[in-house]
Amino acid sequence: MSFFRLIDKGEGPVRLFVGGVHGREGLTTIHALKKIQSSDVKKGKLIIYNCDATKYISTLDKGYYHTPLGKYIVELIHHYKPEVYVEPHCYRPDSYNRLTDLQRQKRIGVPPLIELEKRVLIGSVSPHIRTSLFKREDVCLTLEMPCIHKENNYMDLEPAPHPDLSLELYTKLLKTLAASSTRKNLEKKMSKKYPLQVEKAREYARAFFGEYPPF
Repeated sequence: MSFFRLIDKGEGPVRLFVGGVHGREGLTTIHALKKIQSSDVKKGKLIIYNCDATKYISTLDKGYYHTPLGKYIVELIHHYKPEVYVEPHCYRPDSYNRLTDLQRQKRIGVPPLIELEKRVLIGSVSPHIRTSLFKREDVCLTLEMPCIHKENNYMDLEPAPHPDLSLELYTKLLKTLAASSTRKNLEKKMSKKYPLQVEKAREYARAFFGEYPPF
């Protein structure tokens, strides 16, 4: 499940994608990350790392960044200094309502994730690293899709509809992020396809981060 790839196209933005950061999510995220090819990066660098399975600790828990894997991710960020940082995740089928709950900020302190389509969700990375390790203009995103791996303890739950379509869109979004050269370029692409969702993301960012929006 552990996987590393460095795509170097010379000068340009540095992008870091880290999948499967907790639990067994890497069994799903690896399917998308392995599909990103050198041709998807036009200039700059893309570093892809998919993590081995670990005990599940939420990245919203500050203690996560004191675990061996949490420390390693922070080291990757310090080493590569990415301008685009993306965490591909996956979620249990029964967690959809909790992740997109409009009262999520009141309930656990962070804004809800936003569905783009096909049960693929988008949001900011953990505030524990967003404001401490990145600049205001950096792109820092979490992508979520329903888990598709079978090696887990919740396959008796009703699966998400059309997981193949979720994975297809999830992969396409990662390739879009790999190809985008600037924040403005990415926002233009995303706004054209998902105008309402991008505006909602900006609204959540202004409310949560104030003058430090993540998207």
